[in-house]
Amino acid sequence: MQAVFDEGAFAPCPTPFNLAAHVLAEADRLADKCALAVLSPDHVERWSFKALKQAVLGTGAGLLARGYQPGDILLMRLGNTVDFPIAYLGAIAVGLVPVPTSAMLTEAEVAKMGTQLSPRAVLRDPAVACPEGGEIVTTSELAEMRTLAPAAYDMGDPERLAYIIYTSGTSGTPRAVMHAHRAIWARRMMHQGWYGLHQEDRLLHAGAFNWTFTLGTGLMDPWSVGATALIPAEGVALDQLPKLLHDHEATLFAAAPGVYRKILQQHSTLDLPAFRHGMAAGEKLSESLRASWCKATGGKKIYEAYGMSECSTFISASPLRPAIEGSLGRPQRGRRVAIRNEHGAVKHGEEGEICIHCTDPGLMLGYFGAAEATAARFTGDWFQTGDHGVMQPDGQINYAGRGDDMMNAGGYRVSPLEVEAALADLPGVTALGVTDVEVKADTRLIACFYTAAEPIENDVLSNFAKERLAQYKQPRIWVHLEALPTNPNGKLSRKALQALYRNNR
Repeated sequence: MQAVFDEGAFAPCPTPFNLAAHVLAEADRLADKCALAVLSPDHVERWSFKALKQAVLGTGAGLLARGYQPGDILLMRLGNTVDFPIAYLGAIAVGLVPVPTSAMLTEAEVAKMGTQLSPRAVLRDPAVACPEGGEIVTTSELAEMRTLAPAAYDMGDPERLAYIIYTSGTSGTPRAVMHAHRAIWARRMMHQGWYGLHQEDRLLHAGAFNWTFTLGTGLMDPWSVGATALIPAEGVALDQLPKLLHDHEATLFAAAPGVYRKILQQHSTLDLPAFRHGMAAGEKLSESLRASWCKATGGKKIYEAYGMSECSTFISASPLRPAIEGSLGRPQRGRRVAIRNEHGAVKHGEEGEICIHCTDPGLMLGYFGAAEATAARFTGDWFQTGDHGVMQPDGQINYAGRGDDMMNAGGYRVSPLEVEAALADLPGVTALGVTDVEVKADTRLIACFYTAAEPIENDVLSNFAKERLAQYKQPRIWVHLEALPTNPNGKLSRKALQALYRNNR
């Protein structure tokens, strides 16, 4: 039997359609219900559905009043505050195209995005790194827009461009991924395929507002069913999350595996009476971490999901369809997924590349300004993820690793080529290679191996990296070598670098 999973097509996206209108479809019916609570140990900022919808559509009206037209691109350089989702949805509501970006990016990294996108304007918090010049909309101006008379939703073809997000590509150049309005409709497959989500849930997401994992899983998905989103305020430490989960009666918790790991390092038991289960994504969840969380919470499970910027999450475990040990879970109902090699679909039990059918409503429109790079990700009707897996006869998929050298840093995928390019002119360094290494069970860090006449102080190297790279892309380990290992073709061997680190710890 071929390793193809297909349980039928998902319901087509209605038309006309608007992503923001879908997210806020329950806002009038649940006007006074708490849509969002921003949590600190000593303070809670609450937003009702009525207030949230007013702020979103008021912001949309304000952006149109400045002369922006549907289709215009707005680069978002906002911090970890409620400004972020309001501006994001406000732009989409009126047909503008926001580009959410991490506040951790450096000015140099943002400048490259600006050159590629030529945005009509930048939505900017003055405290967030951003090149000078161009048209700016400040956070204070955005806040003033919230009380304006609400704009009407820009309804239209669900296939039209809604937003752009950046991801590191295997070439080392961050790719601008274009998504259609229908992307939010496709996320409905996750509601039971991963979350077990319903209106009475209170979902606490550990990430920052300006992370796309938080935007989707932590905010838009719960809002679309009328559930309450709980987000830790900026500066809240990870060791405070168990108390927030308890005090605010969170029923669901979403985080990267590293967050679960750090919580368990400080809490052997967790008292969470309202809690049902956790969700994890961003990196592979280990069985030991899953078991430790279950023990600490008195039997509460973590359900894992697999996805990527180009298609969000499409393989997952859930309360209704739990995964067997070691498995990611199954493709969500409505997805068509195959394990393939260069000849086509492999057989059950054989390793191949995880691929998703081009008809999936959550799949990207393509890479902005990169038609060749877009075409290279497709073979016939299948999108190639770059990850390998093995499918069992019941559809369960075991993860078998990357088919390339992409690294994972705290849930972010990072290209070693991008890091190497940023560090290429390090003073005194004659050659370098970057990879991620396992420093202890379930923990990987980015390491830079370099050659130089003499070892260089780590602080000097780290300070150089800080000027060029977002924090999550910066090497945490620096290793001086006499020579970098190469394969028989003379190319850098990252596997040999990892082996060198393991053997010399």
